[in-house]
Amino acid sequence: MTGTPPAMPPELLRAAEAAKGFMPPAEGAALYETALAYGRVGPLLEVGTYCGKSAIYFGAAAREAGTVLVTVDHHHGSEENQAGWEHHDPTLVDPATGRMDTLPTFRRTIERAGLEDVVVAVIGTSDTVSRLWSTELGLLFIDGGHSEHFANADYENWAAKVKVGGALAIHDVFPDPADGGQAPYRVYLRALASGAFEERRVEGSLRVLERVSAADPLAPAA
Repeated sequence: MTGTPPAMPPELLRAAEAAKGFMPPAEGAALYETALAYGRVGPLLEVGTYCGKSAIYFGAAAREAGTVLVTVDHHHGSEENQAGWEHHDPTLVDPATGRMDTLPTFRRTIERAGLEDVVVAVIGTSDTVSRLWSTELGLLFIDGGHSEHFANADYENWAAKVKVGGALAIHDVFPDPADGGQAPYRVYLRALASGAFEERRVEGSLRVLERVSAADPLAPAA
């Protein structure tokens, strides 16, 4: 990535920073810049939508790059973000079902940001959607469930769909266990060990890896 990327439109930056979510501003800016760079390679896809905060950063970049963001989520909350748990937002619980439901908030977020033309929501589990997906990606962002099972499943289901020259971004990568869960970190190490990806950027807990070869991302480390 060379040169100075176009600045994110200020109205979209304000919308992103005001939206519900867990993306620090510096990491959001890195997402935007990364999506600008790799959005010209192919479409963007994120696993884990929540309320659409990261989708605004991606949507702004998609518009600039002439591509789209597809964002995949079942919208009932990840396993660590459920009603009654420490990090859950009670305003996102559907009173009729008692379940987390982030879809209405996401829809309002993207509508208010004016990004409905470049942000495409696919409602379903990552596993189900991946089995139907055949389009090569310019950028894949993994930010779904953070358990070992779900983090590894997202990598296994989607990593091979990244074009050579495209990128894999992983959120909540914490080398020190004192800072957070280790599943995304182990996925990051797995991607590097495969030989298919090389690190290009670090911003907080965000890691950006470029796909540098057609080597199988799922092959065991040599």
